[in-house]
Amino acid sequence: MADAEAPAPKRSDLGPRTASAVVMIAVAGTALWLGGMVWTLFVALVSAGVMWEWIRIARAGTPHPVARGLWNAGGIVYVGVAGLTLVELRGADGGLHLVLTVVGAVIATDIGAYFAGRTFGGPKIAPRISPSKTWSGLLGGMTAAAAVLAGLTLYAARVPGLAGIERMAWIPALYGALLAVVAQAGDFFESWMKRRAGVKDSSRLIPGHGGLFDRVDGLLSVCFVLGLFYIALKAQGYT
Repeated sequence: MADAEAPAPKRSDLGPRTASAVVMIAVAGTALWLGGMVWTLFVALVSAGVMWEWIRIARAGTPHPVARGLWNAGGIVYVGVAGLTLVELRGADGGLHLVLTVVGAVIATDIGAYFAGRTFGGPKIAPRISPSKTWSGLLGGMTAAAAVLAGLTLYAARVPGLAGIERMAWIPALYGALLAVVAQAGDFFESWMKRRAGVKDSSRLIPGHGGLFDRVDGLLSVCFVLGLFYIALKAQGYT
């Protein structure tokens, strides 16, 4: 989710931006709630849209046709693994809560990074790639994601049969902090791609928000890493 620490949108963009956000949340939330083929179709459509934007950016930033082909192949793997992971998570036991937990942690990362970056400022992480991202923002995002996962663990302790789990809340908190780093890395990766291509947004598909890739860059990287872990565990016979 790119530009989490960017300045607030101009007033003229606020209406379309708000309306687009409401529509996106309504459509995604309905698909997630229904699950099954509806969720699979939704993820497939979003993945296809992101892949179209990926190809567009790669074409603008990579003149050589062979290099473009390699970029496109990498995009298929990256976006494909992330999309399949979202489908697998929703289809698992407690899948609705699993997806909401991952998405909630990514959103918390963006919010924490935004407010910490604006409040504390400080040294930039990689100004040539993303001028607005600071180390304080990264720490704020890590703290927010850790708090979300720890809070969910404390809430789960109220469920019969899970009493005492609150003593292990530091483990989900650690996972949340690591998840935030991965999400921010995905943000930087997309920013780097766009800078190579000389474009501001991945597309103009979503009024006031840019493209799909702009909105899900952090979630993509998190789901890609989760997917790699799942594949590794499955290869070892643990799933």
